Amino acid sequence: MFRRRLNCLPLLLVLAFAFSLAAQTARHPLRLDDLTRLRNVGDPQISPDGKWVAYVVGTTDAKEDKSNSHIWMVNIDGTNDRQITFSNESENSPRFSPDGKYLSFTSSRPGKARGNQVWLLDRNGGEAMQLTELKGRLQGHEWSPDSKRLALVVGDPDPEADPAPSPQPGATPRVPKPIVIDRYRYKQDGAGYLLSGRHSYIYLYDIATKKLDRLTKSKWDEGSPVWSPDGTRIAFVSNHSDDPDRDPSARLCVADAAPGATEKQLTPDAIRASRGRPEWSPDSKWIAFIEGDEKQYGAYNMDHLSLVAADGSSAPARLKAAEDLDRGVSSPRFTADGKSILFLVADDRSVYPVKANLSGGAAQRLLSPPVVIGNWDFEAGKVVAISGNDNKPGEIYVWEEKSLRQLTHQNDALMAELDLGMTEEVGFKSKDGTQVNGLLTYPVGYVKGTKVPLLLRIHGGPNGQDQHSFSTERQVFAANGYAVLAVNYRGSSGRGQKFSRSIFADWGNYEVQDLLAGVDHVVKMGVADPDRLGVGGWSYGGILTDYLIASDTRFKAATSGAGTAFTVAFYGTDQYIIQYDYEIGPPWNPKAWETYVKISYPFLHADRIQTPTLFLGGERDFNVPVQGSQQMYQALRSLGIDTQLIIYPNENHGIQRPSYQRDRWERYLAWYDKYVKKAAAPSTTTAAK
Repeated sequence: MFRRRLNCLPLLLVLAFAFSLAAQTARHPLRLDDLTRLRNVGDPQISPDGKWVAYVVGTTDAKEDKSNSHIWMVNIDGTNDRQITFSNESENSPRFSPDGKYLSFTSSRPGKARGNQVWLLDRNGGEAMQLTELKGRLQGHEWSPDSKRLALVVGDPDPEADPAPSPQPGATPRVPKPIVIDRYRYKQDGAGYLLSGRHSYIYLYDIATKKLDRLTKSKWDEGSPVWSPDGTRIAFVSNHSDDPDRDPSARLCVADAAPGATEKQLTPDAIRASRGRPEWSPDSKWIAFIEGDEKQYGAYNMDHLSLVAADGSSAPARLKAAEDLDRGVSSPRFTADGKSILFLVADDRSVYPVKANLSGGAAQRLLSPPVVIGNWDFEAGKVVAISGNDNKPGEIYVWEEKSLRQLTHQNDALMAELDLGMTEEVGFKSKDGTQVNGLLTYPVGYVKGTKVPLLLRIHGGPNGQDQHSFSTERQVFAANGYAVLAVNYRGSSGRGQKFSRSIFADWGNYEVQDLLAGVDHVVKMGVADPDRLGVGGWSYGGILTDYLIASDTRFKAATSGAGTAFTVAFYGTDQYIIQYDYEIGPPWNPKAWETYVKISYPFLHADRIQTPTLFLGGERDFNVPVQGSQQMYQALRSLGIDTQLIIYPNENHGIQRPSYQRDRWERYLAWYDKYVKKAAAPSTTTAAK
């Protein structure tokens, strides 16, 4: 008996090991608790010698109910990946000094001056030291090529800000002054009310003497400074309009890199330069920049790539190879020899790099879709970028020849635990025959041939696209038994200028046709149960949700976040006054009034709506004020349709507080589960739970 027991021990050990291994490798659908473990990787920066990459990792502290970010560094071969800043405040914008001696970053951590400041880490070791002591709002910093100076973008300080410490208990609280508004465009989400007399300027900061001087004597706002490779000049963008509020586009300027310089405007007023970073050629003779569309098409803007001589000797011209693509472009970078430009192209659910020779010829695609890359950086012959896919959150990759090598692995451990929904491309014809494309994510554990609840989730913008990158939204719903359809309806980017502009002053028409055609397509595929359909979105996605439920009664539930429905009521209350005046026209114009009435049909015909709808918004949203959700909630409540209104205190357009983000997820799931999943008998449901 004793011997037989001994002989059983190896078998028991093997079984125990097998069970342990199975437990370690078992995957589970994405849970709400997993969301706080997701890490946001961004802003990669290569060291001057090409051996290291500094980057930012954003995390969530559920206990403290806040988000935070810190600087990390990894060797270009993927070794020695480590966190290098550890304060209780966030650190952002890592930048290597060109001589390689320092790594700068910005932070509001406690120091000699309050607010966001530039800090320095000596790469030989030691603690970070505070470099600047600015009184204004630091918005960006760039090293000079000789590592002796910084170009800083600093906004004027708020005159209402209290520089003194918090008052002692029992002290009389300071009464805020009345807010005086005298600007045409006076609201901006996050920034709040835009007051006259406050500007953002470029300053030169001497590292050795800590002396701060303004670059120019200009009276206009300035931004996006970039030093010329020879260090003699700074390119930047500014607005020289008589009334910048009425024409907020930028002009590209150049100034000598010396205090009190006089800038030279390189682009005429008719050209609307982007506020993004301009790019110098290696010989400092040319500048590439992004040019936008005309003012009236601002909501459907498709960016163009242009070149101009840095001395102003030739007029700006769009790069033909880029124009021939009929796609929005971004992030231009000259090749080391200055003969070509690399840039990113947004094209039908992908974002990939393209190369165009300045001597002519067609643009060359350098990575094949499906792929999405962004936030790239070039140094010492190396290129890094943020990339991912439908089942992998963004990480840093090294771009080598025609492939991407993953460099960071911040989310690999979490992804190894998760069972995710599979995503595939879908394409279909809209009502008028227009080709429309999208992405379909299947519920976790989907069995082919079964019909499952479908959620149509609509992206905002409208000038954006659903693409092959990790979507928390699609995966959360897929983990809870839903198929999720994301449609790039007309008005979206990635399909050319005509496709994007087709909804100009005609909201809620073609988009609704495209979205409903997508739902019909997935029903015909045999995936979506036609009796269990839900819809929802945020911002323009919320607006389109309102249009859909006023157009079609088949949706069993809807969630509309930060939307509008009675458009004319928002004239003067949000940040889109230019779009109202130049796309539709002012309400007192009879023709414009007809348009306002036409595009306000969800509110003016709310009696058509039968869909139980959850409305949500941020209390301090200046982008799409919460009044839009309030109006639609009140209309449905008055009509006796099941509805709720959720207002998140002190939140802007994007809900930031982690506990509110979780609350929103819980409400979404509860609302859809209540009205969509229960819409059919349990016997018709075969989706995995």
